[in-house]
Amino acid sequence: MSKYFTLTSSLSVLTSNLGALCLGVCLGLTGCSGSSNSTTPDQVVVIVSGGNAISPFTSPDLSCQQGTPAGSTDTVLRQELLNAGYTVYTSPANAGPGQVLSDPGFLGFSDCPVVLPSSMTVDATGDIDKAGEHLARFLSYLNTEYGVTTVNLVGHSMGGLFSRAAIRVLQQQDSPIKIRSLTTLGTPWQGAIAGDYAVGSTPLSSCAGNEICEETFISFKKLVDAGALAGREVTRKYLTGPGGWNERQGNVLAGIPVVLLGGDRFQLEGGDPFVWPNDGLVIPPSAFAVDVPDTVLPHRRCTSYYDTHSLYFSAAAKLKDQTALTADPHVIDAVIDAIDSADTALETPNRIGCPPPTVK
Repeated sequence: MSKYFTLTSSLSVLTSNLGALCLGVCLGLTGCSGSSNSTTPDQVVVIVSGGNAISPFTSPDLSCQQGTPAGSTDTVLRQELLNAGYTVYTSPANAGPGQVLSDPGFLGFSDCPVVLPSSMTVDATGDIDKAGEHLARFLSYLNTEYGVTTVNLVGHSMGGLFSRAAIRVLQQQDSPIKIRSLTTLGTPWQGAIAGDYAVGSTPLSSCAGNEICEETFISFKKLVDAGALAGREVTRKYLTGPGGWNERQGNVLAGIPVVLLGGDRFQLEGGDPFVWPNDGLVIPPSAFAVDVPDTVLPHRRCTSYYDTHSLYFSAAAKLKDQTALTADPHVIDAVIDAIDSADTALETPNRIGCPPPTVK
């Protein structure tokens, strides 16, 4: 998998491109119909990248011709799922409103054959629910243009939250699209550590002098101060507790098996438990939704990896790309297993591998 990447980035690259990590033209669609889906419905996968990401639309046979074919977040996972025989699409996301034309930043891309309109493109800096509306339109586009009726969603980082918001929209619209499974990688179900710092819930001193942690916190706060609504929403205060965003989703995940994959590469003995250990952005209790009640998340399975949140953090820490959740072969195997076992997953016990709730 590492053939796609030459990681020469340092911490300065991470900081200057943090807008891509935190949280990831056919204007009228005339003549843009994709090829017919030749696989069974259960084999369709849609990858959803996270907050502030820039990711292009790709189909099984269409991808960007320059740089990373599906963007820095999705390329490795997309290719491995294609190799495993799945029909894979990546949903478009932009670090702001508008279409996705290219990404000149970290492991970017250009020369993409199809650029979808803004209405189908997630504004990965904006409101989670609005992102869900755009993602739902994209899934509806796959239904009308590619005949997709059943989808396995794989969300990285805030992509897991965007996916949940889209599921709610599809259900409200009585959409013909069935969500067969949801797998999340490093998703901040209960908030991201940098988000909590940006809104004043966590002090910078919780980084205990760790350079990557401090740079991430400071850069993230700049994004929030500049108006990135997603940064304000990816916090414990917004997502958790009675009346929080999680509870407002109701029972949209009923009947959908969910697999939660998280990382804990960065560790500090005796550190603030709201910050340590973490994958660079998310602590395991958040990635595993430990205090999200079963009424909201009825069936989950959890697995932890000694990984970073993404390639950006692995590069900053001078680690191999396979130490990132988005490129670890073991994580990719877990994603494949989650998809393959989705039809019988609800017959297995709930919370396998998951830490116990901390809130009674």
